[in-house]
Amino acid sequence: MISYVNTTEAPQAIGPYSQAIVFGNLMFTSGQIPLDPTTGAIAGATIEEQALQVMKNLSAVFKAQNTDFENVIKTTCFLADMKDFAAFNKIYGEFFTGKPARSCVAVRELPKNVLCEVEAIVALN
Repeated sequence: MISYVNTTEAPQAIGPYSQAIVFGNLMFTSGQIPLDPTTGAIAGATIEEQALQVMKNLSAVFKAQNTDFENVIKTTCFLADMKDFAAFNKIYGEFFTGKPARSCVAVRELPKNVLCEVEAIVALN
């Protein structure tokens, strides 16, 4: 059975999708971008500021399912510029201490012209 995750602590979807879907003991998050959940505005101008907001948004989605970064098994990270890879990794590494499997790619453009986006697959207890 599929269930949908929706929390006001993370930005609401800006399109026809859910913040996350739970199927069995797995949660699949939609990509989180650096939107402030209270204002809907882009949070920060630098890769560090935006990556930090992305992690806060992911944390809120995880919390809605009583889980955290330690249970993440796979992430996919999207960067607007691969030159930001090292700075992004520094923030990412502060949160994903369990070192899940990961793909990280540069893309031509991200929604709202943000600098990064992250989606995750999480094992639920």
